[in-house]
Amino acid sequence: MDIAALITWVITALGGFYMLGAWLARGGAKAGNSRLPVPVIFGHFALAAVGLVVWISYVITDKDALAWTAFGLLVPVALLGFAMLARWIPVYRARSAAAAAGQQSEPAERYIPVPVVAGHGLFAVVTVVLVLLTALGIGGS
Repeated sequence: MDIAALITWVITALGGFYMLGAWLARGGAKAGNSRLPVPVIFGHFALAAVGLVVWISYVITDKDALAWTAFGLLVPVALLGFAMLARWIPVYRARSAAAAAGQQSEPAERYIPVPVVAGHGLFAVVTVVLVLLTALGIGGS
């Protein structure tokens, strides 16, 4: 189960990198109309990356404290992710309302594809569940 969690975590990270790249390519916060706060985006990224390193350390050493530390890091990662999702949904639904209102361009996050957001979220939930089950000792390691 620990290897399955590692695989889902890496897949989730790849989706996150794609979304971050798409956001930055469209101007990110520099565009001036993004609803995604930079500290939230990079806090989510940093905590997830540290958690992944801790999880890799757990897979190598099989120390329970590392599994719980990784899970503890995933809790704020998930909360930040939900916060970004809550801010992304209205922007995506607005479509071209921003252009009709006279804004020069739509927020950068408007261009993040729905399937990538959905896949990232799905794999993130699976990762959290697998990490928790592994930390609880369910499924062996």
